[in-house]
Amino acid sequence: MLNLKSALLYTALGLLANTAMADVSTFEALREGDMRKLNFHSEPKPASDETFVGEDGSEMTFDAYEGQFAVVNFWATWCAPCRAEMPQLADLQDQLGSDEFSVVTIATGRNPRPAMERFFDEIEVDNLPLHADPRSTLARDMGVLGLPVTLILDPEGREIARLQGDAHWNSDSAIAILEAIMAQE
Repeated sequence: MLNLKSALLYTALGLLANTAMADVSTFEALREGDMRKLNFHSEPKPASDETFVGEDGSEMTFDAYEGQFAVVNFWATWCAPCRAEMPQLADLQDQLGSDEFSVVTIATGRNPRPAMERFFDEIEVDNLPLHADPRSTLARDMGVLGLPVTLILDPEGREIARLQGDAHWNSDSAIAILEAIMAQE
């Protein structure tokens, strides 16, 4: 009897593990172009609970985005690839932004607020938040090395994927991946 229970448990765990892997492999199959740099985690990772400065100057955490998927982009005003990528993130927000999805931008390091505003004005982005991580505390805690880095957080606030470098976030591939992730929930 013990062997039968063990066999059933092993089979059930195997099926669950294969289902999780199937989901990741489905998302990975949608990666084309720059999205090939998007790495999915086999298991969701807890996001940091470090604070960052919200657009209104208040301290906040990723808890503010609980209940929705978030594409979190770490950037800086001096970052040339960030300048090229940010309008595409703004377009992504226009296409998918809702109560279930947000693009979250966090300037990390020394980025004075006037420079951040000028950066957004120059590239004509007006629909993304101007959050800041002035001491890079959040970025360090999240293992952000280099810029830009973009994370995908699930509605529970866990990191499910990460992309190092810039990418075309408004590409057909990016949209298909994000829609597939959201449809899974």
